[in-house]
Amino acid sequence: MLETECRSAGVQILLKSGIQEVRRTEEFVVYTVSGEFHAPVLVVATGGLSIPKLGATSLGYDLARQFGLKIRETRPALVPLVLGTKDRTRYCDLAGVSAEVEVSTDHSSFREKMLITHRGLSGPAILQISMYWREHSAIRIDLAPGRDVTLSIREAKERNMAAARSALQGILPKRFATRWLDLHAPQDWTNRALEKLEGQLHEWIVEPVGTEGYEKAEVTVGGVDTEELSSKTMESRRVPGLFFIGELVDVTGHLGGFNFQWAWASGAAAGRSL
Repeated sequence: MLETECRSAGVQILLKSGIQEVRRTEEFVVYTVSGEFHAPVLVVATGGLSIPKLGATSLGYDLARQFGLKIRETRPALVPLVLGTKDRTRYCDLAGVSAEVEVSTDHSSFREKMLITHRGLSGPAILQISMYWREHSAIRIDLAPGRDVTLSIREAKERNMAAARSALQGILPKRFATRWLDLHAPQDWTNRALEKLEGQLHEWIVEPVGTEGYEKAEVTVGGVDTEELSSKTMESRRVPGLFFIGELVDVTGHLGGFNFQWAWASGAAAGRSL
């Protein structure tokens, strides 16, 4: 559909035309391996750094810096988190196991599915929180949001590991429930010990050592500072005729198509102003 509309509008699409240099005199001049192009307006829509195997490069950010625009620090987001060696040894042989959890940082929280991977954690809840997670910080995971896990143990005729396993397997996947109890088994079955177990389930503190990087990140956080651009047209306030749209700009949405919507909306705003 897009190609059809481009053809009807007389748009020329050039493939494999690597950009060598961009200059601005009375107009913009783009030097490529296919030739030299002149235009009064330049719209930069080169995307972020995410998924380099699809062609992502730093070109857009380089052009913004070339023309004096401020860049907010970039980093991968909507990306799986990598666990340290100790936690990988404990949990990552359970790769493929998923559960509904609530994951939090100091300022954000998401209740969705979490997936254990061979190197760490993924799934919608983790991808969402990765937008707010910073290196050398922890995340908190509630493994049983809104549930009183140990109630059935406290009410059982016999408080023992079998009762605990039965209670936990009613909430978490069986393999994960068994592993959790192996690692966090109470020393006894007193109310205080059960309170501690309950607390651990609702606040599992995890300190990721990193992310899976731009190779697996769905988006790039950061980019061209929004204060550098007109909110109505996406045109640079410093350089007339220079526009930046899409993922290049410091605007990032949650999962659910919001980043596609931003790309289309910012592109439409720039296009309608030309």
